[in-house]
Amino acid sequence: MSDPLFDAAIGGDRLSLSRAISRIDNRSDGSLAAVSSLSPRRAHGPGNPLVLGVTGPPGAGKSTFTNCLISRARSKGQRVGVVAVDPSSPFSGGAILGDRLRMEAHAEDTGVFIRSLSSRGHLGGLSRAAGQVVDLMDAAGFDVIIVETVGVGQSELAVMEVVDTVLVVLTPESGDVVQTMKAGLLEVADVFAVNKADRVGAEALARNLEIMVHLDLSANEDSWTIPVRTCSALENNGVDAVVDAVHAHADWLQTKGRMAWEARRATGRIRTFLDVVAEDARLVARQSLEGENAAVKEALESGLNPYVAAADWLGKD
Repeated sequence: MSDPLFDAAIGGDRLSLSRAISRIDNRSDGSLAAVSSLSPRRAHGPGNPLVLGVTGPPGAGKSTFTNCLISRARSKGQRVGVVAVDPSSPFSGGAILGDRLRMEAHAEDTGVFIRSLSSRGHLGGLSRAAGQVVDLMDAAGFDVIIVETVGVGQSELAVMEVVDTVLVVLTPESGDVVQTMKAGLLEVADVFAVNKADRVGAEALARNLEIMVHLDLSANEDSWTIPVRTCSALENNGVDAVVDAVHAHADWLQTKGRMAWEARRATGRIRTFLDVVAEDARLVARQSLEGENAAVKEALESGLNPYVAAADWLGKD
C-alpha cells in the first residue's frame, strides 16, 4: 500500500520530502512501512547513486569539505542530497546545527537538498533514521547522497554500514597515526584526506598514513589500496584529487570490489534490523515504566540496583 506523502517525495516535491524525513526521524506511525515499500536503486548494486560518508574528528573541516563536494557535483548537473547528522541537544534531543551554516551557499539551489538529523545519542555517530533517509533520497532520484557524521572517534564505524564509500577527513591537529588507529578510522576509511595541508605536520601525517595503509597484511592484488590525499578545503586546493579518489573507489566497487560491497551491505542490513528492534524495545520498556510497571520505576528511583531490575525484567538470573 503506497503512502501519498512518500509518493510525492519520490516524485520530486521538496516539501513532501522534508515532511517524509520528519516522519522517519520521529518514528511516526506508518513511517517504517512506508520506508520498507521503497525501491532504492542501490538495492541492485553500487554506483547509482553515489553514497558517500564524510567523517572524522571534530574540527577537521568535514562541513567545509562537504560544501566543496556539493559544488563539484552541481557543476556536473548532478542532484545532491545531504544527510548531516549532528550531536543531539541534551535537553530537546534535536540537532545542533552550527556547522550547517557553511552550506548556506546552496540553500536556494533546487538541485541540492540538505537535511540535518539529530544523532539522538547513537554512539555510532549516526541517527537511526540516517539509513532510512538515504533510501528515501535514493528512491527520489538523487545522483549523489552525502552522509556527514558526528565526529565521535571510536564509534564512527557505523558509517561504513550505511554508505558505500567513506571519506575520512583528518588534520595535523587530529593526532598521530597511532591515535587514528585507536579511533578505528583505518578500518573505516576508503579514502583519507589530510585537510589544512598548509599547516605544520600535514605532510608527516600523510606519509605515516600511507605507511600504515601499505602495512595491511590482509590486502591482495584485488584489494582496494586506500589513497591518502592532502588538501585545503577552505582554500579549495587539492579537492579535485580527493574527489577523483572517491570516484575511483566507486568504480572499484562495481568491478573487483563488488563482493566487498555486498558484504558491507549485508552487515548494514543486520545493523539496521538491530537498531529498529532495539529502539522499539527501549520505547516499549519506557512506556511500561510510566504505566503498568510504575512500581519498578519507583524502586529504581529509590535506589534499586538497575542490573538486578533488568535481570528480573528479562527473566534472567
